[in-house]
Amino acid sequence: MTTTATERRRAVGSLSALLAAHAISQTGNVITAFAIPFYVLGLGGTGVEVGVAAFFSTLPVVVGGALGGVVVDRVGPRRAAIVADIVSGATVLSIPVLALTVGLPFWALLLLVFAGGLLDTPGQTARRVMLPRLTERAGIRLERSVGLLDGSERLARMIGATVAGLLVALMGPIAALFVNAATFAVSALLTWLFVAAVPAAAAAAAAAAAGAAAAPADAESPEEPSGYWRDLAVGLRFVIHDPLMRLIVGLVLITNLMDAARGSTLLPLYANDRLGGAAALGVLVAVMGGCALLGNIAFGFVAHRVGRRVTLAACFAIAGGPSSAAFALGAPLPVLIGVTALAGLAAGSLNPILGTVELERVPEHMRGRVFGLVNAGAWAGVPFGALLGGIAADTIGLSWAFGIIAVAYTLVTLSPLLGGPWRQMERRSPASEFSSSAPHPSARE
Repeated sequence: MTTTATERRRAVGSLSALLAAHAISQTGNVITAFAIPFYVLGLGGTGVEVGVAAFFSTLPVVVGGALGGVVVDRVGPRRAAIVADIVSGATVLSIPVLALTVGLPFWALLLLVFAGGLLDTPGQTARRVMLPRLTERAGIRLERSVGLLDGSERLARMIGATVAGLLVALMGPIAALFVNAATFAVSALLTWLFVAAVPAAAAAAAAAAAGAAAAPADAESPEEPSGYWRDLAVGLRFVIHDPLMRLIVGLVLITNLMDAARGSTLLPLYANDRLGGAAALGVLVAVMGGCALLGNIAFGFVAHRVGRRVTLAACFAIAGGPSSAAFALGAPLPVLIGVTALAGLAAGSLNPILGTVELERVPEHMRGRVFGLVNAGAWAGVPFGALLGGIAADTIGLSWAFGIIAVAYTLVTLSPLLGGPWRQMERRSPASEFSSSAPHPSARE
């Protein structure tokens, strides 16, 4: 495909707007992740109640991811991203409004945080689906653009954690939720005004060019009429039939479960009990996000030169094991900041590797449903991780909970070194980088 200089400049502008919208939307999610636990604690809630609230805020990621991907394919990723931000923002806004007016009982809070997150994963999926076509037109290497998307999310976590920590500490969680609702509105506006829609004809042509060899024998033609549930079933079969896909989803499912136990429950409780509150937690999350962003940027310069499998295993283990061990041992705050920084640097390479493998292996016309199902599978353990983290904190204690996670995380994340189907994730030829001409994929946190 030939791209003129003008088209390339427009694609770069659209890609920049897409990255900015993604970062702003993710900033809102970070603020929610801070505000909800401290809102529950402020009402006198226990560790189990914090875990229950985290369960209801993460469960819609699984539900929305599994069911929303087909909608992204059907209505188009740009429209899906805009609608997802608008609905999520309106739902989040209702939490502080109700809390300040008629009151907000715990059961109503659970319903609202569930509803607020239901379209979050389809919105993220939609932005990822738009990425490869804009990347190709902008003349950017696919691994670099995936890294930029991940980097925008890392930046959001760094900024969002700092803002959320200060807002919660100085003004309370209610004020933080008002800011969160505003971030969704800004993200939707950016996408509507500045992100160009991918022409339907281009998408159909790319899918047709992939041919029958690009998809399982039971995958439909992009022009073949089909129903919602049939589309979903085809995407599910596409995911299940790939051995590398199954391994990646399994690995990320387990690590996300442990990450949810740490991030959604154990860390807020640890910060509240031993570090003086939300401000210290904000510093730790900001350090993690900032160093992950630096690791992401650095990895972008060497991504095409290193082996994906060994790099993934080594960085994954470093990203979770040492930091959990430090919390288990009750290390002082400066040490916690240091190991968190190391974890962030290592984590910066994970999503660029996994995201690139996924985009290389999934035909364009199926990316919405496949990515949604992958995210749902990878996040299936997150709600239970958050809940189990609260139960563990109230039963075996914070130190033992962090210690168990440190050992399990290290063992699980070294599994790609065993070989087998993991070897299939290595780099494909440059000619196929944008063709999506092979079977399937991944995701993380």
